[in-house]
Amino acid sequence: MRRRDSWVLLILVAVFAFCLWVLVPIDSERFGRTGIQYGLDLQGGVRLVYQADLSGVEQGTEKEIIKGVTSAIASRINPLGVTEPNIELRGEDQIVVEIPNLSVTDIQKERIGRTALLEFREQADVINTATATLATSGIVKSVPIDAGGTGYTTATVTIEGGGGTGATATATITDGTITGITVTAGGSDYTSPPAVTITGDGTGVVAGTPVLGFAIESIAIPSEEMIYDSQPAVVIAGDGSGATATATMTDGVVTAIKVTNGGSGYTAASVTVTGSKWVPATAVINGETKILNSSYFRENTYVTRHPTTGSILLIFEWTTEGSEISKEVTTRLLNKPLGIFEGSGDDAQPLLGDDGQAIAPTVNDVITDQGEITGLSLTEATDLSAQLNAGRLPVPLTLIGEMNIDPTLGADFVKLAVQAGIIGIAAVMVFMVAYYRIPGLVACVSLIYYGVITLALFKLWPVTMTLAGIGGFVLSIGMAVDANVLIFERMKEELKTGQTLGAAIEAGFSRAWTAIWDSNITTIIACVVLYWVGSTVAFGGSVKGFALTLGIGVVISMLTAVLLSRILLRLLMHAGLAKNTALYRPYAGRNK
Repeated sequence: MRRRDSWVLLILVAVFAFCLWVLVPIDSERFGRTGIQYGLDLQGGVRLVYQADLSGVEQGTEKEIIKGVTSAIASRINPLGVTEPNIELRGEDQIVVEIPNLSVTDIQKERIGRTALLEFREQADVINTATATLATSGIVKSVPIDAGGTGYTTATVTIEGGGGTGATATATITDGTITGITVTAGGSDYTSPPAVTITGDGTGVVAGTPVLGFAIESIAIPSEEMIYDSQPAVVIAGDGSGATATATMTDGVVTAIKVTNGGSGYTAASVTVTGSKWVPATAVINGETKILNSSYFRENTYVTRHPTTGSILLIFEWTTEGSEISKEVTTRLLNKPLGIFEGSGDDAQPLLGDDGQAIAPTVNDVITDQGEITGLSLTEATDLSAQLNAGRLPVPLTLIGEMNIDPTLGADFVKLAVQAGIIGIAAVMVFMVAYYRIPGLVACVSLIYYGVITLALFKLWPVTMTLAGIGGFVLSIGMAVDANVLIFERMKEELKTGQTLGAAIEAGFSRAWTAIWDSNITTIIACVVLYWVGSTVAFGGSVKGFALTLGIGVVISMLTAVLLSRILLRLLMHAGLAKNTALYRPYAGRNK
């Protein structure tokens, strides 16, 4: 055996021993890696696809921005209990997040891609005006007196005409003079002032033209779509009385105003719609208006419990500038509520407490350095604290795709795949030994070597094993055996021509190498193309897994077929039993 071969064999044995130590047991921890990492289709989990809005970033900084986004997302996922989330970039602006073995709530999905900004808001009155429509069927509202007359002890008031009916009135007499006429029933359907006649035991009384009044029939929706955070009050004012109305709300906007009581006596009316709205709490610092939000938090928020009540507290600390803003805002809002919203602008949503209600504590003291948020559950407070400490995303993200995967099918498949793999490899080994004899035995050893090296590499890289990835690995095993078959068939032909065993072995390897190289290189090129395609589509992980495992397997199979198999055959060539060339030929070709 050549001296160089001895050194190569020693190195190969050392590599095998190292890889065996890495691989066994399969779930052992090596160099920070525990077990082989399985894809979502084998262990279950959720796959989320986010679209980054890069329209507002400076040109040329897109890659740096996306790198910051992936880092922030990883920081946000880790508090969920995920040790090795898979975060990949698809194209230039899509980020795929794979979270194994975890059921993620809708709130957590949203928070992963949210800017993690808390905005403090105060209540402001929102006043709008609406137009009232009076009913066309009028009533007698009042009857003025032009002259009271004299000598009256009794008087009767008669109201007739004007197209209506039913109006009645009573005269008030003071010292023989009619001093007023009170409408006791306004009647209905008057379109013009009726005539008023006064009869009695006096003379000279003259009634003026009756004044008609109307009920409120309907109220138009306010012309401007004002958004309210609370049910607004509808107030009707005018020269009548008794009219009431209620606003109907849809997503904070008044969509209808229903008259619940038309009242009476109106000739004119004004309608105001008054409610409240949460608006950003601001302060003017050095002549600039600034919104109080969590961008002024120091990244050291933490969760604790109240020493007396045991309630959950999220403790935060302001930066220097945040302290100035908070001091001005809380001074203005003493004994008033301060709402807490997630997000900013129109997309902001109230932060909900454990009871499902919006968190809006009353400001009891001026807050300058440190504050606390109450009302959250322990889980909500812990998650929110982690999100805030992870920092803000540099650009907005939109969740454009998600897929939840049940791990049951994957677990069953892994079990079946292991069983099928053991049976398949054992069958291949039996065939190789039975048909190729000693070279077949060498191929079996090379195949075991190949399997250990490849799986150890999958564990250390780490390569995420998916259903498609296992398929690529199994296919690479077949190609590893195929390389040995090419070599052994070439050796058979050399032996038939009368070559010595040593010459046949060397010729078999050297002349089969070109065919092995060509076939494997074309396969590797196909793997590169598949890997690139899988990297450009949102759910191309399976394609990437297949290409990666197949590509790695092909490269390692070339090395084991050419290096290990050749050295083992050279070693066996000098053994007494192996000098019989018949043991190096396929079973169907016994001729020496």
